[in-house]
Amino acid sequence: MAARAESGSSVVDTAKLVLAIVLLIAGVVGFYYFSQQPLLYRVLGVVGLTVASMAMVLTTSLGRGFWGFLKEARVEVRKVVWPTRQETVQATLIVVALVFLVGLMLWLFDMFLFWAISHLTGQGA
Repeated sequence: MAARAESGSSVVDTAKLVLAIVLLIAGVVGFYYFSQQPLLYRVLGVVGLTVASMAMVLTTSLGRGFWGFLKEARVEVRKVVWPTRQETVQATLIVVALVFLVGLMLWLFDMFLFWAISHLTGQGA
């Protein structure tokens, strides 16, 4: 009996998801179909259909799961210990210095290889 209720809910959720996709497509098609209308009205139409589509998706089990994930992610972001400005600046300067150093080393290595191959092939002056 529980399996039937689950499959019925799944069919309704699938129908809602398909309808939400149809609403999004209708918004995009309508945006171009009504190209003679002012841009503001067309953008408002697309935004309105997008909001309606998202509201419909949030009523499905997939949408509720996603909304729960967003809530949990927000809680986890609040737990993060963010670096101070000084730590961020120091880390950025270290990265820039190391990128410059590695670039210089690769440039010197390339120059050496070019010199060695040009002498080995006899193309050096």
